[in-house]
Amino acid sequence: MKLKGFLLVLSGPSGVGKNTLMNAVFPNIPNLHYSISATTRPPRSGETHGVDYYFLSDQEFDEMIENDQFLEWAHFCGHRYGTPKFFVEEKIKQGKAVIMDVDIQGAIQIREKVNDAVLVFLLPPTWDELKNRLIKRGKDPIESINQRLERSFDELKYINEYDYFIINDQLDKAAERLTMIINAEWCRVERADLSAFENLDKGVR
Repeated sequence: MKLKGFLLVLSGPSGVGKNTLMNAVFPNIPNLHYSISATTRPPRSGETHGVDYYFLSDQEFDEMIENDQFLEWAHFCGHRYGTPKFFVEEKIKQGKAVIMDVDIQGAIQIREKVNDAVLVFLLPPTWDELKNRLIKRGKDPIESINQRLERSFDELKYINEYDYFIINDQLDKAAERLTMIINAEWCRVERADLSAFENLDKGVR
């Protein structure tokens, strides 16, 4: 049976474990692909262009905006982030599922352009636990961490815009929940080509 692909958007505070969770579900879902975002921020240690992000200059980012080549884009902590259309649209045409992580502003933009996008919000067990994770990660100064936490508090009021939520208390349980959500979305009637069954019904009659 031919299935229509779909886009799944995962949002949540910085440090909540979005990338770790996505990596945990990939082995279980062969038709799942990760959408790579574009950004104007400089790469961190160990990050690779075209693998972690598309690292663009401000001029390159502006040109993509002018040419309507983003599904969404937003400012975050002094830099811009966006989702290039080409990869997502191509995979969906092929009947694949595409997963991506963006902030709430970006998720709402995507829902306006892609009506059947699936939105999932990832929550930490507690805010204290989230702050401790960010500090232990050691990638950002304390001022940046506090800015991220403040933004996360404000964004929580938009959770009702989402279809599902997952509390990332234990990675294996969170991965199981996300896998169940993706598999359930594959079973939606509007994603299936049921013409073969319609023809079978005519033959029986």
